[in-house]
Amino acid sequence: MIMTRTPLRISIGGGGTDLPSYYCQFGGFVISAAINKYVYITINKSFLPGYCLKYSEMEHAQTYEEIRHPLFREALTLHEAPRPLEIVSIADVPAGTGLGSSGTFTVGLVHALYAYQRKRVTPEDLAREAVDIEMNRLKEPVGKQDQYAAAYGGVLCQEYGTDHSAQVFPLQCSEATLRELRDSLMLFFVGQTRCASSLLADQKKRSEQQDPDMLESLHFAKQLGLEIRSVLEAGNVAEFGRLMHEHWLRKRSRSNGMTTQRVDDLYEIARTRGGATGGKLVGAGGSGFLLLHTQDRNRLRSAMAEAGVSEMEFNFDFDGSVVMMRNV
Repeated sequence: MIMTRTPLRISIGGGGTDLPSYYCQFGGFVISAAINKYVYITINKSFLPGYCLKYSEMEHAQTYEEIRHPLFREALTLHEAPRPLEIVSIADVPAGTGLGSSGTFTVGLVHALYAYQRKRVTPEDLAREAVDIEMNRLKEPVGKQDQYAAAYGGVLCQEYGTDHSAQVFPLQCSEATLRELRDSLMLFFVGQTRCASSLLADQKKRSEQQDPDMLESLHFAKQLGLEIRSVLEAGNVAEFGRLMHEHWLRKRSRSNGMTTQRVDDLYEIARTRGGATGGKLVGAGGSGFLLLHTQDRNRLRSAMAEAGVSEMEFNFDFDGSVVMMRNV
């Protein structure tokens, strides 16, 4: 049996500029932080013929082509995975909550397939292959930050060139700054899940059509990401909260459906009653998790509890995708 553990992520800055519809024209920059919430993939030789796949549904297929789940189908086809196999996926957090679960799942699955075949693989290989499956083979309107954050872990800066190149490196700040950053951030579940594909497709279409409002918003996101990098590397975590608020005001105007009245109300409660200095939705849709910056965790926790939303405690993950169990 093989088991991999692969982290989900929160987006710190520059989100949206990791899509080829933008970075192929202007270059992109993103900061992501892997967190200690995970997708687990187990692979085992099955007693039944074919491929037995267990996730939110259950499939039993005899060939690659019969597999309904597109990520399973493409990864198994790419690796020419031998039958019979049983593959099980479980996660700490539901899909569709803005934490990059699709990219995390794909990285974890690819890693498990390499490990099952006793092949070594680097984080760069994992990220590139996961991007290829989602972006090229399945033509999904996704970016690259989720796959790289999941493969490498840590608080990761990602630069994307117009030639599709990717350069990744850790945020250069002290351990004390990382602890202060972690202690200043809180996640709250707004109570909904949503597929981000339609919103990302809208961003892709408008970017390719040179929509001035969309491009201005993404230019701002990239510049803000670079500014966030500067203030964090300088140890100025308090300033990060103000920049998050700027990001909130601009991102919610980028595309229809970026937020909802409920999310707007919760954000206002967080700032006025809870003392939050800034925040953002960590995904592409008006649902999932609110990431909030605060200097008074107890006050913010109390205000959000009164508003009826639950906190998800988290820490940063610095391991990336790992093989936890290997018994082949």
